[in-house]
Amino acid sequence: MRTEDYFNPEIETMKPEDLRLLQQAKLARQLDYLVARSSFYRDKFAAAGVCREDFRSLNDLGHFPFTSKEELRASQQACPPLGKHMAADMIDVIRLHASTGTTGVPSFVGLTRKDAEIWTKVTARSFYTQGIRADDILIHAASLAMFAGGLPAKDAIELIGATFVPVGTGASEKVVLYAKSLHASAIHCTPSYAMYLADYVRREAKMDPRELGIKKFVCGAEPGAGIPAVRAKITEEWGARVTEGLGNADMVPIIFAECPDQSGMHYNGQEYVHNEIIDPESGEVLPIETGVSGELVYTSLERECVPLLRFRTRDRVTILGTSCECGRTSYKLRCVGRTDDMLIVLGVNVFPSAVRDIVSSFYPQMTGEVQILLDQPGPGVKPPLRVVAEYGSAVQDQAVLQQKVEEKIKSVLSVSSTVQLVPAGTLPRFEMKGRLIRKLYED
Repeated sequence: MRTEDYFNPEIETMKPEDLRLLQQAKLARQLDYLVARSSFYRDKFAAAGVCREDFRSLNDLGHFPFTSKEELRASQQACPPLGKHMAADMIDVIRLHASTGTTGVPSFVGLTRKDAEIWTKVTARSFYTQGIRADDILIHAASLAMFAGGLPAKDAIELIGATFVPVGTGASEKVVLYAKSLHASAIHCTPSYAMYLADYVRREAKMDPRELGIKKFVCGAEPGAGIPAVRAKITEEWGARVTEGLGNADMVPIIFAECPDQSGMHYNGQEYVHNEIIDPESGEVLPIETGVSGELVYTSLERECVPLLRFRTRDRVTILGTSCECGRTSYKLRCVGRTDDMLIVLGVNVFPSAVRDIVSSFYPQMTGEVQILLDQPGPGVKPPLRVVAEYGSAVQDQAVLQQKVEEKIKSVLSVSSTVQLVPAGTLPRFEMKGRLIRKLYED
């Protein structure tokens, strides 16, 4: 490959054994920093019966305790504004981001100048991996407020040298106007919004989405763009290449991203974040090998404000490869859902995104829009799994289609279901993350 195919050729093509030594040295320094600056981790280490001297190589990391999102929330509530896990002085914090998750309570993330620079480098590398170049005009159709994928995305796109157009959410008419006026080449959004926008363009602008000339959709914030049926639908609607990125507000906004090979998302934060894949039930560390599936765990290697050790993301991922035609040496994965969104039907694990994948595979007979109905809190669900799905305009026999969808869900996921077919446009559309579960017990 040519050096211009990489944002940082040295790191992106580094030999795994060299990267391991680099990460090991950086983590040793990060642990020194934690012990010196973080009472949160001093307390956690003492409670777990480990100390700094127990770390001699990356193999020793498994002896140290995990960090959960719940712990971080409790830490901030007990010691505002940024919690006991804050390891920098507030005067050195230049920006805050926040996420509310499922609780609605803000969880803040602080950045020093160095932290922000690292975020920018890794996020830019991820956008570059997805094919964004200096001659692109990119419309940002995602949040620009406290969302970690907002301002950091702006910084990253500008570092690449591309043109950033900050439209934000709730302004589809402006997305269409600016795409036409500026001859934009790319859109950054959720996969849910990419599908929503295609419907909007047809309904409100009376245009075929392909007429806007968008060539690249860089998607993230939810599983979907990497699901074959969903990707195929967006590609068909827009005539554009669809790539997927994955990140975490507590670590880096986008740290995994697809290359042109589109066979999984490459790990792009090699020198700043160490990753583990664990069994979500036992916590056992799993090997980074093709086919391995588990929960993604992050450890920061150079973080100043809120450094995290063995942070459990709750993202369920599968390793798709450890080499690639593009020449990058980092492994590739796909996110299949969140462990806290997973449903269990008679002992079988079911991710809502997998149900959407199956329904989307019937496109254009189905629109791909689905909702799973829950009568009571999960993860346990009494069979059959209740699914509402939209059918397309060309369906001749709804009963036959319903039976085919239910049979495929049974065949692929090994669970029984009842699929209720509703007309296209019935289910709600979302400009940010799609909501695949409807909790009837909260209505």
